Amino acid sequence: MQDIHEEVKEYYGTELQNSEDLKTNACCTLTRPPKHILEALNIVAEEVQAKYYGCGLTIPTDVEGLRILDLGSGSGRDCYIAGKLVGENGYVVGVDMTDEQLKVANDHIEYHREKFGYKKSNVEFIKGNIEKLDELNLEKGSFDVIISNCVINLAMDKHKVLKDAYELLKPGGEMYFSDVYSDRRIPQHLQDDKILWGECLSGALYWNDFLNTAKKAGFTDPRAVEDKPITIENEELEELVGDIKFYSVTYRLWKLDGLESDCEDYGQAVAYKGGIPEEELSMKLDEHHIFEKGKVMTVCGNSYNMLNETRYKKHFDFYGTWDAHYGIFEGCGGNIPFTSDVNSGDASCC
Repeated sequence: MQDIHEEVKEYYGTELQNSEDLKTNACCTLTRPPKHILEALNIVAEEVQAKYYGCGLTIPTDVEGLRILDLGSGSGRDCYIAGKLVGENGYVVGVDMTDEQLKVANDHIEYHREKFGYKKSNVEFIKGNIEKLDELNLEKGSFDVIISNCVINLAMDKHKVLKDAYELLKPGGEMYFSDVYSDRRIPQHLQDDKILWGECLSGALYWNDFLNTAKKAGFTDPRAVEDKPITIENEELEELVGDIKFYSVTYRLWKLDGLESDCEDYGQAVAYKGGIPEEELSMKLDEHHIFEKGKVMTVCGNSYNMLNETRYKKHFDFYGTWDAHYGIFEGCGGNIPFTSDVNSGDASCC
């Protein structure tokens, strides 16, 4: 495990100088950011952006005033975006183990404080391994949101990462993160390939193993928010991975005690009242749940709790009780976790 950690630090600290040095497109984000993210991104320093190696959009909506933790924060791009979105009363902590990346992030703290117009910076960076969050003197139950962008696949003990993240979240908090997943388990000889691991491919979890790992860590009902198939576009590496298919997926995992292992029907419904600036006309909970403003929509018990027991509660009206159970709720999608078509041409890169 120590060898993998050192190889990852070398890859992201020395071998990669900017995003153009990546050998595949697994670690880049093709989806155009929404307006509020783009406006914040336009303020972020060029050097910070140049060393970005993420694969998705990792900051949820309605985060003003929140405490956010970024796992594998790298050069600090997502931390600084989050620092702008949470406002001067919010706070963002980034954790990374690569000295070169941390230097870039720390060198731009004052630059972004001035750009944001804050009296003091609301962003800080801590050196640490995301597999050892319990050793970083972070207070349990102190974060509203935990984010991560194409980093957890680089960890050896992914269950430890998720378990520690669960402990650091407040009740009703969420882990909202993008990463790379595969349609089958990666064979050991590919896991041993330094380049494939550094390119976010051979450390990718088989999607069903991820779901089971997340549930074991305490996140009972993982929800996919967005997914894109990944096209590697490197002939040599494509030949190595063969028929394995990869996806860039954004998941949200909730720290809620009342969630069940399946989506159960209690005859409940919700109506979105609006009020989230980034989603005034409709609010997206996940790929199967988009709530239009003013429309009453039936939901399973888990979706009901994800809205009623979290920061989103004030934006919804709630209907129904828990008095009667009507069996499995049919409106949360099937067993296939991703909605994107591998052959659609609408792919992602990292």
